[in-house]
Amino acid sequence: MARIELGQATGLSPSTVTAITAALLSEGLIEEWSDAPADPAAPTHRGRPRTALSLAPSAASVLAIKLSLGKVELILADFSGHRLAQANIPIDTLGTPAAKFGALLAETVKNFLIRNEPGYPPLAEIDVAAQGFVDARLGTVVWSPAFNEPSVEIVAPLKRAFHVPCRISNDVNMIAEALHDSNPMRYGGTFAVVFMDFGVGMGLYADGQLFTGETGSAAEFGHANHIPGGRLCRCGKRGCMEAYLGVYGILRAANGLPDDFDPWKLEVGPDTLPELVDRAQAGDRKALDAFADAGRALGYGLARVIALFDPRLVAVTGTGMLAFGLLETAMYQALKEALVEDLRKNIAIEPHSSTEDLIGAGTISGALRRLDREFFANPRDPRHRARGSGARRIPVRI
Repeated sequence: MARIELGQATGLSPSTVTAITAALLSEGLIEEWSDAPADPAAPTHRGRPRTALSLAPSAASVLAIKLSLGKVELILADFSGHRLAQANIPIDTLGTPAAKFGALLAETVKNFLIRNEPGYPPLAEIDVAAQGFVDARLGTVVWSPAFNEPSVEIVAPLKRAFHVPCRISNDVNMIAEALHDSNPMRYGGTFAVVFMDFGVGMGLYADGQLFTGETGSAAEFGHANHIPGGRLCRCGKRGCMEAYLGVYGILRAANGLPDDFDPWKLEVGPDTLPELVDRAQAGDRKALDAFADAGRALGYGLARVIALFDPRLVAVTGTGMLAFGLLETAMYQALKEALVEDLRKNIAIEPHSSTEDLIGAGTISGALRRLDREFFANPRDPRHRARGSGARRIPVRI
């Protein structure tokens, strides 16, 4: 945007815009470019070339880590939000002892950054999005289907290795961040997003802020109880929402297996849900009943969320969207049974079948927003010394 456009957008006077942008230019947070043609003989418009301002990609970089069963995805982005590098790396989440996993993750990250030298600005923050219950205060994965042990330390080993702020969040919370960042007017105020895949999760915005609760495990929708003593969940409890709504739960019901059949013994892959949908659409009664059970679980679960938080919108996303048409009737019937009309009449339930990497986008978005508000807004932050010294990297110590 040009300075005059910034003034029109903010209502600030030209002199104030000039003063602020001059400071941001001197700090290396924004940069100028001109629309003057590179070839002086090229045709141009009348008047002086416009000088516009944009975020300076070289100001800093952030690293997003998506941690899930058997793999880690690493995404390096610059200050403008452009993805500089990305890699999917197999990692032994189940076989590595909890006490050693943090060091293994740090080593994996170090090798990724070395492979991308010298093509990225100074690293300013690392953010981890993990499956399962997380404790943001302690920097641990409390429980996750990705690990055989509880309380896996994640943040402390990364901090020791890279000497930058590190944070951990539930991965579905990052989907809520991504939706908010993509369209703050639509995904603002109070809204929820339900993620349906092999497992089930939820992210929640409340009054314009991501709501994570005391430890970071708020809105753990998939492991809220649906039916006491009901079907066995992969967390070991019985009757969880996920045991009915997750892909493995639908598969178990569609195959007529007992409610206590071990979810870990079910063979679930990328083709499982499409095959179940094909069976249902061909008239397979067990498959149709399994999807109806899932729809009822979703409807009753959403009824509790709506009664507690009064969101204006619930987005439903994930690979489960392939089957949304088979869930929808039972879901709305359950909502009707569970909520009085006044509580449900103003709620929009929106299937969101985007193929965008919402977890990665939300993790990067949250990290960049913190850089704006905490790092670059605080001249005493020690990361400024790394920038000011001309250092291109944060030291790595494993």
